[in-house]
Amino acid sequence: MSDPAITVSKSLDAKVNRLVADPGCRDFILADAKDADMAFGLAAPGLAAGGDRLHGPFRTLDEFRGHIREIVAQGLVDVMLMSASTSEVLAIDEGLFAESTVTPAVRMNDTTDIWLAAGAGTYPRQPALPFATTTISEAQWGRLVPPRSGRPAVDLGLFSVTLNGDAAADREMLTAYRRFRHEAEEAGFRHFLEVFFPNVLAQGGSAAPLGVARFVADHVVRALAGVPRAGRPVFLKIPYLGPEITEQLASYDRSLIVGILGGAAGTTHDAFSLVAESKRHGARVALFGRKINVAEHQLEFIRFLRAVADEEITAAEAVRAYHAALATLGLRPHRPLDDDLAITHTAAAYGG
Repeated sequence: MSDPAITVSKSLDAKVNRLVADPGCRDFILADAKDADMAFGLAAPGLAAGGDRLHGPFRTLDEFRGHIREIVAQGLVDVMLMSASTSEVLAIDEGLFAESTVTPAVRMNDTTDIWLAAGAGTYPRQPALPFATTTISEAQWGRLVPPRSGRPAVDLGLFSVTLNGDAAADREMLTAYRRFRHEAEEAGFRHFLEVFFPNVLAQGGSAAPLGVARFVADHVVRALAGVPRAGRPVFLKIPYLGPEITEQLASYDRSLIVGILGGAAGTTHDAFSLVAESKRHGARVALFGRKINVAEHQLEFIRFLRAVADEEITAAEAVRAYHAALATLGLRPHRPLDDDLAITHTAAAYGG
């Protein structure tokens, strides 16, 4: 096993530096969110061949981690987000990222609105509560007490908040974020910030008269206004808020890199066009989990996702090229090409 702390230069760091120095830079950061085991239970790795969405059979955790190894070897994503347990196996034990340009990251908290195990279906319909299974030290070292020397294999984590327009609940959520920020700064641990749509407000609440997109953007701005540079997130992970609000948020503070999350799987055109559309309006990061994990061929899907992100091909052209690649590989697509070229409105929430 190679020393997990000995790393090559990371594409994430180079792109972040360029984006901060030049907000007009066309760089785009892609992340694969392979942290579904923090939410979905047995179904997290995705369906096995012939499986049923509700009853399985599902892929195993070993298969799930095998896909991560392949994607890291491909080197087209900039960040690989994992649970602490998967990161321990791949980043710490195997040193998978030591000689890769891909940056490993760990989901650092798991608010109750992403507790989606079967039989716990009411959690996403209750106001989100802050909770964290892992700790910074466990994410860095795979243990609660760090060693006295050496460098950690992981120095980046995702912290997630869900705000619902309820003062007491939102204060509790933001207090948890403040506590994490302080611990992270003391540990030299970087983070990116995920802000979900309100999981209660999004179901018909009236506390967002200007719309839920404006609600999220305003709360992002307000939450970070009191955070000095040393404690700020490297980038954001939020639902795509539409052209107008995304442009306003991206231009409000040019030092803040806006990233969008993928949400539910949808069609292939949904995924590719979401990258193109969000980039057109100021986003510079996309973090896709289910959209990648359910793809017929994850490596080919990512190859064309990268081509769209780098503006080498249009979203529709990428869908057609992806189907051609599947045919060459002898793989049957989930849906016919014409259906896969459709644009649908997929849910942005974990529980959608």
